[in-house]
Order: sequence, then structure tokens, then C-alpha cells
Amino acid sequence: MIAPKPKRKWRPSLGQIVFGVLALVGTLPLVGLFFFRIYDNQLIRQTQAELIAQSRVLAAVFAEEVAARLASGIPLGFEIPLEARPDAADEVTPIRPLLDLLANDLFVRRPDAREAIHPADPAYVAIGARLLPIIKETQKVTLAGFRVLDPQGVVIAGRDEMGKSLAHIDEVASALQGRYSAALRIRIPDKAPPPIYSISRGVGVHVFSAMPVIVNDHVAGVIYTSRTPRNIFEHLYQERGKFIAAGSTIVLTTLLVGLIVSRTITRPMRELVDRAGRIGRNDPAGFRPLAHYGTRDFAELAEHFFAMAEQLAQRSNYIRSFSAHLTHELKSPLTSIKGAAELLLDSLASGSATLTRAEQETFLTNILADADRLTALAQRLRELARAETMSTIDPGGVAEAVAMLRQRFPATTIEASGPVDRKTSLSSETVLIVLTHLVDNAVRHGARRVRFDAVDRDGQLVVIAGNDGDPISPDNRDRIFDAFFTTRRDSGGTGMGLAIVRAILASHGGEILLLSPETGVAFELRLPLAGDRGTSI
Repeated sequence: MIAPKPKRKWRPSLGQIVFGVLALVGTLPLVGLFFFRIYDNQLIRQTQAELIAQSRVLAAVFAEEVAARLASGIPLGFEIPLEARPDAADEVTPIRPLLDLLANDLFVRRPDAREAIHPADPAYVAIGARLLPIIKETQKVTLAGFRVLDPQGVVIAGRDEMGKSLAHIDEVASALQGRYSAALRIRIPDKAPPPIYSISRGVGVHVFSAMPVIVNDHVAGVIYTSRTPRNIFEHLYQERGKFIAAGSTIVLTTLLVGLIVSRTITRPMRELVDRAGRIGRNDPAGFRPLAHYGTRDFAELAEHFFAMAEQLAQRSNYIRSFSAHLTHELKSPLTSIKGAAELLLDSLASGSATLTRAEQETFLTNILADADRLTALAQRLRELARAETMSTIDPGGVAEAVAMLRQRFPATTIEASGPVDRKTSLSSETVLIVLTHLVDNAVRHGARRVRFDAVDRDGQLVVIAGNDGDPISPDNRDRIFDAFFTTRRDSGGTGMGLAIVRAILASHGGEILLLSPETGVAFELRLPLAGDRGTSI
């Protein structure tokens, strides 16, 4: 079966994905710079709220001064329409800061004051004089600009523009109609700000607030205040310790995450890919263990990968060795058959009896013997192929196989002891094939008695298969499981029996070992019990 190849297209590597994620995490603080304008807007509204509170206090003082002079005939300004007056039942009438820098509520620079058409009433000038000390003391703390206007918009108290009119300014005009108004206006600083200040729009603006003074539902004046919003960079500088700590934490966390991901995922993955490439090129260095396995899951993956690669490598070596032995084993009988057939053909072609009848019979007998050997080899090869791919149909046990062996080998005493009735993960047919090869091999080497002693050990049925046949010489002990190795070739031995047994057990997660008894021959079979099947090749 041909393994499907993935469609060829660009795919990011694991390292690129990890780098991208870490880069995204690392740039989050930079992305936060784009939210400076939102923060600027909050600072502007905070400034407006402060101006509303300060001007409202001055407006209350101003209203008290005007109310005290009503009897003397102090003139009032615009009368507020009935529908625009606040409900007398309302206990609170808050004014909310609504300036929005993000909505581009930004006006040009505040127009200059104009000469007043009519001078301020002396009564209002006197009120301005009384309020001026309060304004100066307040200005020292709040840093805000204060101007107190009469009902006509003429400045009656403030540091500058005394006696001039501000009634033409939009927010002042609205306040003279009894409506609170505020505006953002462009501010030209005394000196050029640093280039980094361009990130913040709040640096070059000025907040203006016009609070009407209401007395007897008439406008008695306006408290006109202004202030530059708090600079976001000044705030950042004041909180620099916290921001540096936060930034350092983000950088260190990003580096730590990168280090952890690199050590636990990226590096082991690269090493495993390198090992796979080396194994594909038949480089023995590919089977070296990884320097780092990272996680438990990756260690299990690497373990199973190397186990699979080792099995495939062993299978490849086994196939090469098996092919070489098979070629050698087939070459001898085929050469013998070809030689005998050529001699018989020459004898027939010569027209004279160059070969005697006895010689002809000898050659024909040799041909039949070699053909029988090829047939036996073919049968053993089929059994070996079945052993490589055999699956469990029904769990089999040693007891039922021993009963059938006694029928096949009546001249041999076959005994069994222990829990031989336990079911294994091998089918009944497979168990019979394994034990048949062992008994047949024992009989061919002069055994008259075969014994199977079973014991249950660690989820396996361990069977000691012993016989009283010819012992195995020390020189042959390391070769008896090799395919085609036999010391009974003349009597029909193919050298495939023990190789088939080992292949069957290996394919079912079992094993066969050669023991060293004092007399005879003994093998240890390890058969997985049913329900605890080992890994198949």
C-alpha cells in the first residue's frame, strides 16, 4: 500500500508559528500605544469635569453677590425661556463632561477678545473686584484660567482682558443664553514639544468651559474657565516604575514562554525530524536517543517512533539476509536438477547408451529428491509468510494442541503439566503450528520423549519445551534460529522450523529462548495470554 503524500503547498513550520505567537505577545504593548487617544479623551473629560466643579462654585458665589444687589437695581441679562428652565422638583442637575477628542470636536484657536460696545455696569465691576482674590488663590492650585463675565460678555475679573468682550466666542455666546457650553480648541505651546508627543492629540489642545450664572431665571453672568488637559506622557513618567515593571514582566514572560516552547516542543520536534531523515538514509546515527524529549507525550511519541523504526530496520535486515539464504538454498537443488537433466538429455541425443540404466535411475532419483526438497522449502516459506501475517481467530491453548500432537507423533511420548488449558492470544491453529515444529525438530534429532511444562507469569504463559534428543553443540547455539540453518539436510531438514516458530511468536508479542539443560534440549516459550496481547509487527 502506497502511503498518501500531503498536497504540496506552503505550510508554516512549528517554529514559525511559535515565533509568530511570541511576536504577537511581544507587540501587545506597542499596540497599546494606539489606545493613547482613548486615554487622552478620558483625560480631557476629567479636565472638563474639574472645570465644571470649579466654575460651579464660583457661579454660586457670583449669584449670591448679584442677588444681594437686586434691590439696588443691578441689571440682569437674558431671560431663560420657560421650557428651558430646570424642574424645581429636581434635587440634582448634574452637568456631564461630554467633550470627545475622538469625534474631532476640535475648534480653531480661541478668538481674541474685542473691545466692549458698552462698558460693564459698576455693580458688576464691584462684584468682579470681590471675586478676583478668590480666583487668584484658586488658580494657584488648579492652574486653570478664570474670567468672570457680566451679562453682556464683558470681562469683570481675571488676569487678562479686563473690560473687553468675549461675547462673540461660541461657547460664551451659548452660556449668555443660559446654556452650559464647552469646547476643545487648538493650543499653540510656547516651545515645540518632543516628537514623541505627536502620538497624543491631547497635548496640543485647550479645554474651555462656559458656566452661566442664573439669578431669578435670568443670566447674570458667565464663569469662563480654561485649562490644558493633563499630559499623558507626564502621567506615564510619574507612573514609570509601574510601567517599567509591567513591560519587563511582559518581556520576561515572553522569553520564558519561548524558552519553554523551544525546549519542550520545537527542539525535540526538530531532532525527531532529523532522526527520521537519517533513518530514511540508513544512517545508524538516526537511532541515537534525543537530547531532549520535552513533554511526556512527546517522549511517548519518540519511544513508539524509534520502536517502529527499529522493527522496520530489523525487518529490512531480515529480508536481505533471508533473500541471500533463500537464493543459496534454491541454487543447490536447481543446479543439481539442471546438471542431471543435461546429462540425461546428452545421453538421449548421442543415440548410444552413454549412461547405464543404473546411472539413469540415480540421476532421476536425485531429480525427484531435489524436487521434493524444493517442495518442502516452498511449504515452509508459505508457513513463514502465514506466521508473519497470522491473526487471532479464536484463542488457543497448549492442552488442545498437545492432544493433536499425540495423534500426529504416536511413537513419541508427549507430556504436559501446569496451566496448559489457559487461553493465549494465539489461535488454536497457530499454537499447533508452533508446537508441531518443535516436536518435529526434536524427533528429527532422536528425541523419544517431549515434555511441556507451563507456568503463568506476568500476563504470559511461559512454557518450557524439553526433549531427550541430541543436544545442541556450543558452535550451533547462536545459529539455530537462523532461516535455512540445519544439521539434518541429508534427511530432509530445511532449517526453517525454528525460524518459523520465532516469527510466529514475535508477530504475536511472544518470544522463544534456548535454554541450557543438563541433558537433551529445552526451549522457553513466552506466549501472551488472551486479553493481554503484545504489539504485532
